[in-house]
Amino acid sequence: MEKLYTISDLPQLKRTQVRDNFKNYMNPGLCTYFGMLDFDKHYVKADGVNVWDSDDNCYLDFLGGYGSLNLGHNHPYVIESLQKVATLPNLLQASMNGVASALAYNLAQITPGKLNNTFFCNSGAEAVEGALKLARIATGRTRIISCVSSFHGKTMGALSLTGREKYHKGFEPMVPDCSMVEFGDLVGLEAQLKGNDVAAFIVEPIQGEGGIILPPAGYLNAAQKLCHQYGALFIADEIQTGLGRTGKMFACDHEGVEPDVMCLAKSLGGGIMPIGAVITTQELWNKAYGGIEKCLLHTSTFGGNTWATAAGLAALEVLHNEKLPQHAAEMGDYLMSGLRTLQEKYPIILDVRGQGLLVGIEFEQPAKGVLAKVAGAVNKLANEYLGSMVAGVLMNQYKIITAYTLNNPNVIRLEPPLIVTKEQIDVVLNALDDTFAKNRSIFGFSMASGKTFLSSVFGKK
Repeated sequence: MEKLYTISDLPQLKRTQVRDNFKNYMNPGLCTYFGMLDFDKHYVKADGVNVWDSDDNCYLDFLGGYGSLNLGHNHPYVIESLQKVATLPNLLQASMNGVASALAYNLAQITPGKLNNTFFCNSGAEAVEGALKLARIATGRTRIISCVSSFHGKTMGALSLTGREKYHKGFEPMVPDCSMVEFGDLVGLEAQLKGNDVAAFIVEPIQGEGGIILPPAGYLNAAQKLCHQYGALFIADEIQTGLGRTGKMFACDHEGVEPDVMCLAKSLGGGIMPIGAVITTQELWNKAYGGIEKCLLHTSTFGGNTWATAAGLAALEVLHNEKLPQHAAEMGDYLMSGLRTLQEKYPIILDVRGQGLLVGIEFEQPAKGVLAKVAGAVNKLANEYLGSMVAGVLMNQYKIITAYTLNNPNVIRLEPPLIVTKEQIDVVLNALDDTFAKNRSIFGFSMASGKTFLSSVFGKK
């Protein structure tokens, strides 16, 4: 048998070794894709909004773990809190975990309306799965409605509600009795609900992977009322928007919406531990899982473990003590103001939109034939992943980490930790100003990305 890696070996790992391991033993296609844009850095340190690679370059992280890093990287209070529970049993299913019970209590205090009972799991996709099962058993109905361009996860149930066909291909048939309507379309939603057979409507208060799409004013409230009119549950997927990201504790709070079910994950783990949660009312919980006969119908081996729920307790404490939702609102206004100034200067920016520190920049679509002279691989990137090309320039020339949104590749997201400062935002705004001044067209970004692509092929270290 070949020698196995140990923890002691990790500090000596080279970028080439990491790349080879990823390519040979994990996901070779993703390895190639990262390499094309020189995204295959070897990061060795992280703190707050900053990360460092093995060449001691410092980067600003404006991707923030897709919303998982609301507190930033390696928040010391979260790590300290985990040490305080290090001697407690972490996994002991034949018991009631005191740490999990405390986190469930706290979530009941801060979530909207009558949300009260929590089921803990390990990820956002699992939270969505739990919400779907709860809706079906509590209502006795089977149909679930979601939105076009939505993103709820990639497990089978969550994937069946995720509104981009690209992720469905090869996995059909999807879970039956799942339908979609356009985000913001109340007429279409009511048409689906009129059959009185819908268990639930699940919706992101802001479509994240759809391209940071905000709902029309009053849409969420009206959608909830329609659901209740026709006996369906209203599920708010706050996995990316929750816990201060949009400038309030939950995005639903902007309209005063009180969901029947809420899904949480990502930043609930304080950027340290994986954790998801499904929260519902006491009435619905009892309908679904009340009594001895039904209390074990939905369980999770690792859900609600001590370390994960301790991280959740610490994350909520930091959010409250450091007033991070309010800070996100202030920094979001500052960022949006700067971006709108850039939009006035550069026609390549089609739109700027967002709420709090969930912000998207959409770029103009490449004109047909404009990229005919660009190398094939880069041409494909430009047509399908313009956002990734811009992200590649920001990464490699300005040491700023961003990414495109999965369902709209012409949008890059700016989703920094909520602890971000004006000075750090200024660095990003200045970098964007400089890069748009140098690359005023799609063709310019194609050429810049092409150089990165060629150097990644011929100049890897």
